[in-house]
Amino acid sequence: MAETKKNPSVNLHDLLMQTQLDNESWHAFEIVSEYVSATQSLDKITPAISFFGSARSKPGDSNYILTEQIAYKLSESGFNIITGGGPGLMEAASRGAFNGKSKSIGLNIVLPQEQSPNLYQDISINFKYFFMRKVMFVKYAFAYVVTPGGFGTLDELSEVLTLIQTKKSKRVPVVLVGKFFWQGLVDWLENQIIKENFAHSEDLQIFKICDDPEEIVDYIFSCYYDINNDLSFETNNLNIHL
Repeated sequence: MAETKKNPSVNLHDLLMQTQLDNESWHAFEIVSEYVSATQSLDKITPAISFFGSARSKPGDSNYILTEQIAYKLSESGFNIITGGGPGLMEAASRGAFNGKSKSIGLNIVLPQEQSPNLYQDISINFKYFFMRKVMFVKYAFAYVVTPGGFGTLDELSEVLTLIQTKKSKRVPVVLVGKFFWQGLVDWLENQIIKENFAHSEDLQIFKICDDPEEIVDYIFSCYYDINNDLSFETNNLNIHL
């Protein structure tokens, strides 16, 4: 008896598309799981300050020493410190917080290079997805301290400034540490972005450049004690709610 050929009910293209959709669905579950797990771990950490900075700075560097001093002062002042959990200036901030009286929180992520968890973390959370990690940096931040860094630091800074400029998050203090490092960027913003009317001159008031640890602590407190600012140290006063 001759065999009869049958056309498959699902062709290869449809099968591949369905497999891709199934994978995307599992990714969505992973993202939700990552969010739930992180928020449960970070539920009681406010008030907190998020630090951004290079992974490539070494202990003993001037930026490393200054970052550690700032984090220590803020930790002693009652702020928990959130960092990327890695080496370099993230480690410096973690170390300063760890040696202070408040908590050091590391939001770690696995990268092909640079990122390995530092040893100065009271709370350590591992992330698979960059954007969910960034949500946690913003969600619990009562202020930001941005130290010198590369593309990753610039990405984090620009996102924070955009959220504040567009009023998607509260106007919490943003401090840029390293006048010599950041002044070129500020000059470019003034001479290009502002001059071309791509932003308003008052948008440059979103951040402050400061290198003195005591002055940074005083500035952050002054922003919260200013009655004209819609800021509060209440634990339910999160920067953003999802």
